[in-house]
Amino acid sequence: MNAASAPVSGDVLQGIRVLELGNFITGPYAGLMLADLGADVIKVERPEGDPFRAFRDGQYSPNFVAFNRNKRSVKLDLGTGAGRDALLRLVDTADVLIENFRPGVMDRMGLGWETLRTRRPQLIYCAIGGFLPGSRHEGQPAFDTIGQALSGMLDTFLDPSDPQVRGPTISDQLAGMYACQGILGALFARQAGGQGRLVEVNMIESSMSFMPDFFASYTRDGTRMRSTTRASYSHSLAFECADGARIGLQLSSPSKFWEGLLRAVEMPELRDDARFATRGARIANFDALSGLLRERFRMRPREHWLAALRAADVPHAPVLTVPDILDDPEFAAAGSFHELHHPEMGPVRALSRPIRYDGQRPPSRYPPPTLGEQTASILAEAGLSDQEIAAARGGDGLGPST
Repeated sequence: MNAASAPVSGDVLQGIRVLELGNFITGPYAGLMLADLGADVIKVERPEGDPFRAFRDGQYSPNFVAFNRNKRSVKLDLGTGAGRDALLRLVDTADVLIENFRPGVMDRMGLGWETLRTRRPQLIYCAIGGFLPGSRHEGQPAFDTIGQALSGMLDTFLDPSDPQVRGPTISDQLAGMYACQGILGALFARQAGGQGRLVEVNMIESSMSFMPDFFASYTRDGTRMRSTTRASYSHSLAFECADGARIGLQLSSPSKFWEGLLRAVEMPELRDDARFATRGARIANFDALSGLLRERFRMRPREHWLAALRAADVPHAPVLTVPDILDDPEFAAAGSFHELHHPEMGPVRALSRPIRYDGQRPPSRYPPPTLGEQTASILAEAGLSDQEIAAARGGDGLGPST
């Protein structure tokens, strides 16, 4: 597609077709990002569907909904010749194929990169793996916690006294984001040469790339950064206020923010305390500083501190919950969410993409699809007959291992 022909609506990938053979998060997240930019993303699902569909029972779990808006679904049994032939017909119409199966699965089905590049030279084939190429772990199942563990990320997050995994998935989304970046680069390069590319991404290196300062710190001076290291270096703090509401602030390196904090909390005596007299001293005594400020913030409600910190020009924000955000008129005014409606599954409140072009970001074109919802229409677009479509759909046949 010529970039100059991109519509002003913000659907900059209009005219690009993506086949997403993805399960759970890494592949679907890459597909979602491309779909949100206007690509026609066709989610190719095995007869029983993406396992994320049934993550909380049923076939339309919140987990599935979160990563699959703006896509159409086609159900194919790739364990049959008819299913594979149907996919090849779709490949003939595609610009991009994304897959996050274990290594060798696509090759064993006759759908690997070398086969497809011969059939469709302009195809961009993106393979998202769990492990490093040639790793001793290659071939094993991989999920987000595995990616975090092998990349060093989990080590930085775990509390040694209570080593529980917490927080959202990170390695999964990072792999999907880097896959999207790789695909966009390959699409741009294809405009000049017309040839497709093999784009390879794995969860481990994607996660490592998210924490370059941790590796630079250790290789430069031997400092092993821990879960609180960044907070102490950047003076990042979070406190509970008198009313139980929480607040977060970050002073970073400028001394003016430290001075502003002292004014806001009315604690000028800390300026002359040798433990906090310099930035280096505050880093070394960060726990002591946090303890003193923690007691101070418990003395007043959050609104008091928000006003005081704002007046002192200190970087700060209230700690919002998901319900807070959904009810906040500021997010509504910004269009951070939009409503979708599925004729069978009902209303879906979806996040808007975080990118605007020329001030615009159109809402999603489709709600997350039910399993195989558009199979007949998509395969008919590719020229399959009704008999071929019925054979390609399969019944109880199992798809490839994830």
